[in-house]
Amino acid sequence: MKKVAAPGKDISRRDFVKGAALSAAGFMIVPRHVLGGKDFTAPSDQVSLGIIGAGGKGRQNVEDFMVLPNVRITALSDPSNYWNLADFYYKSEAGRGPVIELLEDHYAQQNITTKIGEYTDFREMMEKEKGLDGIICSTPDHTHAYISLMALKAGKHVYCEKPLTHNIWEAREVAKVAKESGLATQMGNPGHSTDGIRETVEYLRAGVIGKVTEAYAWVPAGRWLSGLQGLPQGKTTLPVGFDWDQWIGPREKVDFHKDYVPVTWRDFWAYGCGALGDFGCHDLDAATWAFNLKAPESVQIFPAGFSNSEIAPYGEIGYYHFAEKGDQKALKLTWYSGGLTPDLHPMLPRGYTYPRRGSMFVGEKGVIINDGGNRTPQVFPENVRNNIKAPKQTLERSKGHYSDWIEAIKTGKPASSNFEYGARLTELTLLGVLSLRLGGKKIEWDYENMKAKEMPEADQYIRESVRPGWEM
Repeated sequence: MKKVAAPGKDISRRDFVKGAALSAAGFMIVPRHVLGGKDFTAPSDQVSLGIIGAGGKGRQNVEDFMVLPNVRITALSDPSNYWNLADFYYKSEAGRGPVIELLEDHYAQQNITTKIGEYTDFREMMEKEKGLDGIICSTPDHTHAYISLMALKAGKHVYCEKPLTHNIWEAREVAKVAKESGLATQMGNPGHSTDGIRETVEYLRAGVIGKVTEAYAWVPAGRWLSGLQGLPQGKTTLPVGFDWDQWIGPREKVDFHKDYVPVTWRDFWAYGCGALGDFGCHDLDAATWAFNLKAPESVQIFPAGFSNSEIAPYGEIGYYHFAEKGDQKALKLTWYSGGLTPDLHPMLPRGYTYPRRGSMFVGEKGVIINDGGNRTPQVFPENVRNNIKAPKQTLERSKGHYSDWIEAIKTGKPASSNFEYGARLTELTLLGVLSLRLGGKKIEWDYENMKAKEMPEADQYIRESVRPGWEM
């Protein structure tokens, strides 16, 4: 993205960042105006992006970003040249080869000449591609924090998939560095940018169903590999051209096994966070936003089916308890996964069937159900629904989750799911994951000190160890 230099000056943001002396912490906080804030970025300027992680979600992100005006994806990194995702919900081919071909075909159709820088190691990409304005992180959960911190410290705007991080310490650290940098950030929970979630939040805040004391969220997702009773045993042949060491990243090195990739890594605590980690930043979003949830008094999530310290369960059911504290409302929030759903609420019609995925809010006067994907809120019972006066629109509508981040890069106005909010939503999600990793133990949470009270065994998961060379 081109910047307009002050009269008599020829220094750009990239030159500044490149030449800046690094502090003892490993980076220098650069003033917002140098990083391309509101007064220094013309809306017509091209935004140059690099994508790290070209698997199924990475390919989807490429498809969403490449069609935006004045946006170019000019560099790509992934440890594998090819991912066959026909047997997974992505139903596509991904990896460096297919995604670069997708980009080249798209730009050729637009009569745009663009050379895509191709890398196996994202660190090499970050070192060589000095012209990038922003980074899209679409890797497995366990490398989100490392990549986001590296990009922020290099002066790059960052879009990172959910959950924002793999552990709670990382969430706090990424939020802190993002705030200090003043860069544009966005977490990859696109349901946050729908009209439906905004309407739901407005309904709840306006008291359409009265005071709300209970909320529920459920997803059908469960374990991908239903038969496993722990880590895969032995090793299998490493695919040609696949950099396993790069994929492992900060985790302890283990032998390659085909059960780890390309999507099934979500089953293993070392790399993924189970169904709750996968969907919590989507389906806990409306409650978190509406009631300003931040610091639960306690969290307890029980595993449904086999799980242990290495592998996630088939399903989950559990409870978050929030006391009224400042702007935070008192609320009991119940989570389900693996096909489990709440009992039929008496204010719902006889014979009503819950959607496969959704959330429900129970108030004094009625119930709001938000179908999966944060769609338009549905109000029950009928007499309440028929007498609703549409609440005043208090939340600005989004032009789209991906456009929201690009606009933040250009104008300096924070994106809606920026890392400050994304880290808060991620921390709530990961507190449930923490309980699961401890076998369903109840966590009394000390927010200020980031500690599970009288539970020192939780510390290893609140801030996980990393192997040498991957320190954050």
